[in-house]
Amino acid sequence: MRLTRSVVPFLLLVVVALASSACDKLSSAAGGGAAADSASAADTSNTGGSTAAVNLPVVADEVTDADLVLTINTTGQVRSDAEGRLRAEVGGPVAEVLVRPGDRVRKGQVLLRLDMRQFDLAVDEAQVAVDVATLAHQENYRPDSMATGQMPSKARLDASVIRSGLAAARVRLDQAKLNRDRATMVAPFDGVVDRLLVVPGDRISAGQELTTIVDLMNLRIEAAVLEHDLPLIKVGGEAVITSAALAGKSFAGRVQALLPLVDSTTRAGRAFVRASGSGGLRPGMYADVRLEAQRLPNRRLVPTRAIIERDGRPLVFVIKNGRAQWTYILPGRSNGRQTEVLPDSVSGIIPVNAGDQVIVEGHLTLTHDAPVRVVAKREQGAGAQD
Repeated sequence: MRLTRSVVPFLLLVVVALASSACDKLSSAAGGGAAADSASAADTSNTGGSTAAVNLPVVADEVTDADLVLTINTTGQVRSDAEGRLRAEVGGPVAEVLVRPGDRVRKGQVLLRLDMRQFDLAVDEAQVAVDVATLAHQENYRPDSMATGQMPSKARLDASVIRSGLAAARVRLDQAKLNRDRATMVAPFDGVVDRLLVVPGDRISAGQELTTIVDLMNLRIEAAVLEHDLPLIKVGGEAVITSAALAGKSFAGRVQALLPLVDSTTRAGRAFVRASGSGGLRPGMYADVRLEAQRLPNRRLVPTRAIIERDGRPLVFVIKNGRAQWTYILPGRSNGRQTEVLPDSVSGIIPVNAGDQVIVEGHLTLTHDAPVRVVAKREQGAGAQD
């Protein structure tokens, strides 16, 4: 088939148009893919750049300049200075009981009363005897001479008082009044009623135990101290008292005396520690006692819990600008709660300053310059449970 000259130019134009359209589509597709790749890369870059560092919760305490008190740890039993087992001084039926176990009482407060009628009758009877004896004495109390009116001598008057029975009658009256007073029992000191062994209507006898009152404010602890530690304990030194029954609480005391005897079996003496019971200590409790043994003045102190080791060297984490900076230190003497920081052996400078915050909890796995935030102890504990 032969094409005419007019058809050939037309076919060439069609081929050129188709080729140009194909090139445009390929270019557009290539440009769109590059833009997508660029946007994806930007998104990836932005995602990585926006990842914020996590601030780890920690508990911190301050570095201080203070006296380092070295202590001796021991144990003892809490006792009361006054523990009264009150007994009846006279017998009779109980009329009133005015307190109950657990009641706080004041010195002189009435605890119970016996039936007063028998005691009132005894006083009345003794008074009558005094009156009769007085009349008999007055019969003997006459002047030696009716004319002169001269009175008998003192010796004769004393003899008359005795012969008439007036002296004995007066003694019996005083005894009856004393027994009446004893029928009302009062608290001998401030304290708390521990036991009450009678109720109204009971008939008691003289010497029978009625109640126990314990002074809970003035307490003492006889703390055992090994004989080689006794020279380190000073009268007037501080004492810190804790008890398993009162977890988280500590009480201040003071060494009042070192008792003279040393037990030949345990080789331990006793330190007499005075304490106050206002915070919950009770007689009979066993207590742990830290006794002041030596005081080192004006030392740079960090909490002992803040010190850890890395590569065999002791360090603490100091918080600076929200980051944990580990700082190597040279520890000195310690009392278990605080540790002295000594100057660096080369520079002579102490690497921590008073007022610095050092981490005491949450620092065992920290790295240098880790971002941290200081929280209360209970907040950190709650976060750990979550």
